Amino acid sequence: MKYYLIHIQYLGFRFHGWQRQPGVKTVESMVAKTLEYVLDPLDFKILGTSRTDAMVSAAHSVFELFIDSPIDQTLFFKKINQNFPPDIRALKVEEVGPKFNIINSPKTKEYLYFFSFGEKIHPFCAPFMAGVMADLDIPLMQKGARLFQGVHNFVQYCTKPGPGTRFKRELLVSQIERNTEFSASFFPDQTWVYRVRSKGFLRHQIRLIMGQLIALGKGSVSLGQIQDSLTGDNAYPLETIAPASGLMLGQVAFDHMDRIRDY
Repeated sequence: MKYYLIHIQYLGFRFHGWQRQPGVKTVESMVAKTLEYVLDPLDFKILGTSRTDAMVSAAHSVFELFIDSPIDQTLFFKKINQNFPPDIRALKVEEVGPKFNIINSPKTKEYLYFFSFGEKIHPFCAPFMAGVMADLDIPLMQKGARLFQGVHNFVQYCTKPGPGTRFKRELLVSQIERNTEFSASFFPDQTWVYRVRSKGFLRHQIRLIMGQLIALGKGSVSLGQIQDSLTGDNAYPLETIAPASGLMLGQVAFDHMDRIRDY
């Protein structure tokens, strides 16, 4: 058995998330379909590291390929990019050992949430960012974002938790800054990005956080209310959730990587 990490990026706007599901188009199903063609007649299995939601994109994601025979990495890399649809691209192929576990291996994930405010945005922006029509107090939102950094109880920032879900999580980075990651001629003059990094996230955690930050920027939520929501005293889940299309998986870094890499 051989084991490979396949680094990819994709535009998630037309996909129903990463995980394969019956009756809908997902990134995993499209990846598997491409590999079936490229690797035929070899048997293989894939396992992803991040199950992004519907319409969520990834500047850098990773899945593991399990296959009985070794592959020519250079030729394989060329073939999968030739056969992937235009909204999926392979970035790198690397071999790992049998002890590597893509699920349990220590890793850090960084997500980005892009947004603008104050005007109706160009329709072409829809796959990349959320447009908030109201005016937002960005300095106040930046203060609010910093409140989420560190170890907190995020029970209110999780939808449909399962038995044994751990709500105490640590956000290593939580900040709002000007968007310098991506640009386009149809983007508004000023766009912003919420950057958040952690070893693991709860279901819809980032979009629920972003919902609170937008509410803070509008003046309908206070900094004190955000602080109270992180104590765990109230287990009732929040209802305001930001749209999915502004969210992007920015990077996945495993401990065997020397740094968070730029892709």
